[in-house]
Amino acid sequence: MPTILVINDDGIQSIGLASLRKNLEKLGDVLVVAPMDEKSGIGKAVTTDFVRIMKTRLRDGTEVYAITGTPADAFLLATNKILKCMPDLLVAGINLGPNLGIDDLLNSGTLGAALEAAIHRVPAIAVSYCIPKITERMSEKENVTVKDLTLAATIALKTAKYVLEKGMPPNVDIISINVPEKADSTKTKITRLSYKGYSDIYTKQKKGYRVTSWTLTGYPDDKPGTDLHAIKKEKCISITPIKVGFLHNTKDMEGLLKAISA
Repeated sequence: MPTILVINDDGIQSIGLASLRKNLEKLGDVLVVAPMDEKSGIGKAVTTDFVRIMKTRLRDGTEVYAITGTPADAFLLATNKILKCMPDLLVAGINLGPNLGIDDLLNSGTLGAALEAAIHRVPAIAVSYCIPKITERMSEKENVTVKDLTLAATIALKTAKYVLEKGMPPNVDIISINVPEKADSTKTKITRLSYKGYSDIYTKQKKGYRVTSWTLTGYPDDKPGTDLHAIKKEKCISITPIKVGFLHNTKDMEGLLKAISA
């Protein structure tokens, strides 16, 4: 039986995590290791202070591991301290909120777990349910039901089954799935990551500035074919293949090397 590691950034008691775990257990042995509390927007950060690992239970009684650290911590602790080996697959989510574009790739805790997995050559899937608006009180997340997440959980299951049986497609390290609210299951597009950054996301308050809400309309518009356009304009399910790697143009740095050496 394959081992599937499940991590999120909404916290161990998130309904999104519970829905994902329940579906994935049809495919293999599922290990859940996730932050005790919400760690949204923390990216791939790791904790430099003490991190505790605690056994706890989900609402359905399933025994899982909660940690006091980040989603990236969850991957590293799961593989090095709990499993003591790499899993066959990492599935992150179901995130309650969108994960679109380059900024979300680098800032999302959900995708942070996926990035950590990809760095360690573990196939990674990230699944997000695109709530159109999230306020600082997070009441929108509390109103999400298991029924709302049925389609996202089903797509996660089918994608995980495909990857476990056939492997990741060539040159793909992460598959990022975004599912709109009330999505049509027949409207699915393979998209590319948008490289447009956030607009002004901060609100003035007495002591400074703060991100007080998160809205789908607040993301910039982009061209057809991008994840942003698929979700915002077409209301399609977006499946984005991501290859983790940076370009290193060493040849054209020769001028700088000469200037430094002079």
